[in-house]
Amino acid sequence: MRPAVRPVGMSSTEGARVSGSSAPPSRFRPRTVLIWTAVSALGALCWGVLALSRGEEISAVWLVGAALGSYAIGYRFYSRFIVTRVLRPDDTRATPAERLDDGVDYQPTDRRVLLGHHFAAIAGAGPLVGPVLAVQMGYLPGTIWIVFGVIFAGAVQDMVVLFLSMRRNGKSLGQMAREEIGKVGGAAALIAVFMIMIILLAVLALVVVNALAHSPWGTFSVAMTIPIALFMGFYLQLLRPGRVLETSVIGVVLLLLAIVGGGWIENSSLADTFTLSPTTLVFCLVGYGFVASVLPVWMLLAPRDYLSTFMKIGTIALLALGVLIAAPVLQADAVTDFASSGQGPVFSGSLFPFLFITIACGALSGFHSLVASGTTPKLIEKESQVRMIGYGAMLMESFVAVMALIAASVLDPGLYYAMNAPAGLLGSSVESASQAVANLGFTISPEELTAAAKAVEESTLVARTGGAPTLAVGMSQIFSDVIGGEGMKAFWYHFAIMFEALFILTTVDAGTRVGRFMLQDMLGNVWKPLGRVNWKPGIWLASAVVVAGWGYFLYAGATDPLGGINQLFPLFGIANQLLAAIALTVATTLLIKTGRLRWAWVTGVPLTFTVAVTFTASWQKVFSSDPRVGFFAQRERFADAIDEGKVLAPAKSMDDMHTIVTNSTVDGVLIVVFVLLVTTVIVNAALVCVRAVRAPELPPTTEAPHVASSIGTAEAEPPVGVRR
Repeated sequence: MRPAVRPVGMSSTEGARVSGSSAPPSRFRPRTVLIWTAVSALGALCWGVLALSRGEEISAVWLVGAALGSYAIGYRFYSRFIVTRVLRPDDTRATPAERLDDGVDYQPTDRRVLLGHHFAAIAGAGPLVGPVLAVQMGYLPGTIWIVFGVIFAGAVQDMVVLFLSMRRNGKSLGQMAREEIGKVGGAAALIAVFMIMIILLAVLALVVVNALAHSPWGTFSVAMTIPIALFMGFYLQLLRPGRVLETSVIGVVLLLLAIVGGGWIENSSLADTFTLSPTTLVFCLVGYGFVASVLPVWMLLAPRDYLSTFMKIGTIALLALGVLIAAPVLQADAVTDFASSGQGPVFSGSLFPFLFITIACGALSGFHSLVASGTTPKLIEKESQVRMIGYGAMLMESFVAVMALIAASVLDPGLYYAMNAPAGLLGSSVESASQAVANLGFTISPEELTAAAKAVEESTLVARTGGAPTLAVGMSQIFSDVIGGEGMKAFWYHFAIMFEALFILTTVDAGTRVGRFMLQDMLGNVWKPLGRVNWKPGIWLASAVVVAGWGYFLYAGATDPLGGINQLFPLFGIANQLLAAIALTVATTLLIKTGRLRWAWVTGVPLTFTVAVTFTASWQKVFSSDPRVGFFAQRERFADAIDEGKVLAPAKSMDDMHTIVTNSTVDGVLIVVFVLLVTTVIVNAALVCVRAVRAPELPPTTEAPHVASSIGTAEAEPPVGVRR
């Protein structure tokens, strides 16, 4: 019989030394029981109203209440359960930030600043755009997936990966896979993770370029966050160490001035100076990404992300407040016919699996695992903070996704489909768009379409696909109902566009630094000096390679509507969730190898669901005979049209037709490659887990040795943002 063992690296007294609320109380006080009973009852009531209403008008307030109540219960009980029973952090143990402090990548950072950095790094385009597109299937399926997906999958992945990486000197996800799963599975993981990461960064950067192109307000306001962040970094590091609140107030005031100044710039003679073309913005983003990757993290990246979090959370909080005050009615159906037919105009495919692919960030996102094994584990000062930073930040992002879904759901369905259906279906005029929407079963007149565009000072809203414009229109409608009325709708619309660009940009700079860590880990397996994060040539080389990778696809996409990252854009959702499958596989393997077999279901259940979703979606994308779903079916349709001399939308020429054939082929082949790589990782991980379970003793630990922490003692030097 296998002897009972403690998890590797854990002493008999470990867990009792965890600060805060890690140790479960012996009993609940009556007041606590009453409060959490009330929260549970309120959340259950809101869910009941959403689920049982049939045909009645439903206020968006119920959706906000259901989400917030669920988040509170999940954080208070489920995340606490995982921390106390599964992870059991030890605050007497020095983290990599303390042991390896080099002032560049490793540095103990105040938990509030780090929460801001982590949230800003993980919250990109996904929670804004995916829920908007998923409204095609109704507000209820998307809400259920966002809320329960984050509680039991997304936030769990982020927190567990952060903890495991922190215990291993902040190693990247790919490197942990190589060391824990073996050379074959690890190599497959390294290749898959890096390829997917480049695609994700290029897609995110393209959204930023599209949002800022020809927008002097957005360009000025976003650009000003860089010098403000530099000032905050030096102020907190050198001038007033530890004055987090003081620095925050100064930063927020400067940020608000930048936002107001952007509105003034747009209507001044300086507008042309800040009106940049997509190509110019590409080079600006590439240069900024490189600089943010090589500078010390305290100087630019952490303070800028922290600053951006005020903007992100502040705007979403105001949006939630606007919903509570205005109580807008959800215009979308709870569940639409498109959910079962799979013939929706916004995107094709049935609810399972494509809802869970379309809504990634906000519920479960593989990209988050890169941040959780990238910058954040190198900055966290105490192990117990993984709960607030890993689990808490993901709940915050999930609420962003809920608010985006509400913003789209309060729009008239006719306007929603007129904006999100493809141009090939809608035509080029408001008259043709009105007729096309009527054919879908909804109504909106040409006059109403013209008035909607005029209200936000746009020439047209027809076929403004991608989700971002729809979100901006929805946000402007909610804000104008509370402040300013119809006369302020244009202001709020352009404010929302700027907000989206600022929201997404923080994932690009942090993602580039994470990519640099990952590439250095990979190259370090070939030549050790390249793996040292404190070796300047290695830092510069790896950063240059990463920005060149996503920068190439971004440039090609900005100059060719069908080229570059536009070619790979359809892979975004599936690739992101395949990355989540890798992260959950690594997490489950490590739980089993470290003696936590009884708790492996915590990540094993989300892994099983994610594999079912991603592999089903990949199968349909490869083998479906429907050209709207299958890549190779689409290739065959356009190839046949070329033989017949026809030009099909969205192509406008025969050259475009050939490009679409190439794109469909490349996308189909890449899906097959990604699935094979992920399968290799999972199979090798399963073999490793079986051997670990059958072995009489646990395998040798890959955790860094226990070193006593000096942070919090009288002799300790104060970490960044912490007063002595």
